[in-house]
Amino acid sequence: MTKRSTKRYLREGTLDAQEYASDTKVRRISVNHGSWSPMGASANEDRDQSYVKTIKPKSEGQAALLNAIDEKNLVLALGPAGTGKTYLAIAKAVEALEAGKVGRIVLSRPAVEAGESIGYLPGDMEDKLAPYLRPLYDALTDRLSMKRVKALIQEGLIEIAPVGYMRGRTLNNAFVVIDEAQNCTYTQLKMLLTRLGWNSTMVVTGDPNQSDLLPGLSGLADVADKFEAVETIKVVRLADGDIVRHPLVAQMLGVL
Repeated sequence: MTKRSTKRYLREGTLDAQEYASDTKVRRISVNHGSWSPMGASANEDRDQSYVKTIKPKSEGQAALLNAIDEKNLVLALGPAGTGKTYLAIAKAVEALEAGKVGRIVLSRPAVEAGESIGYLPGDMEDKLAPYLRPLYDALTDRLSMKRVKALIQEGLIEIAPVGYMRGRTLNNAFVVIDEAQNCTYTQLKMLLTRLGWNSTMVVTGDPNQSDLLPGLSGLADVADKFEAVETIKVVRLADGDIVRHPLVAQMLGVL
C-alpha cells in the first residue's frame, strides 16, 4: 500500500480495489468499527459494562425497596440472604452522597460472634472488629474505588462502626445503614432507630430467620411488626423470588 492511498483512505474512508489484487504483496487489514476499543466506553458506546452508575432493580421486591428509600426517611428491609438488601442500601447511600443530598454515610452492624470467639484475633479492638465490618467495605468498594473509599473515610464522609459505638449520638444530614439487624436485641434497635436526626435517611436490613442470637433475643421481627402501622415508615419484605445470588441459594433456603 502506498503512502498516497493510505492518506486517501484516512481522509475519505474509501477502499482501493487495486490494493486487493492477486499480485499485491501487502494488503491493508480491514478495520471493523464495531469492534471493542481499549479506549473504553467513550470509543465504543455499545460495549457492555459490568459496572453501572445507576443501579436497576432485578425483581419487584428490589424495586419496592428502592422506591421506599426514595420516599421515606426510615425503611426496614427484611428478607433472606442474597436479595440485595445491603448492596442496594449502600448503593443508595453512595448515590445520595455523590448528589450532595447528605453530608456523610454512616454504616453500622453488630459484632456478634457466629459460633467463634474474636478474642483470639490479633491486634487491638479495631483489628478484631474488622472482619465483621468487611462486608460493608466490599459493598462500598464495589460502588467506589478502594482509593476513593479510603479518602472519604479519612475525611469523615464515610464512617463504619459497630453498634456499640452508636449510643448517645444524633445523626444529622446523614445516610445511615444498619446491617445484619437480626443480631440486634429489641433494646439495641430502639437505641439505633432513635439516632435518626434531621435531613437523614436510615435503612435497616436483616433476616429475622438467620439470627446468631439465642432464641427470642432478636428484636427485628417485633420492631418490623410494630412499624407496619406507621405510615411514615416503610417495611419492605423481600422473598425467595427476590434472590439474585446463585440459584442454589434460593433452593437451599427452601429446604434448610
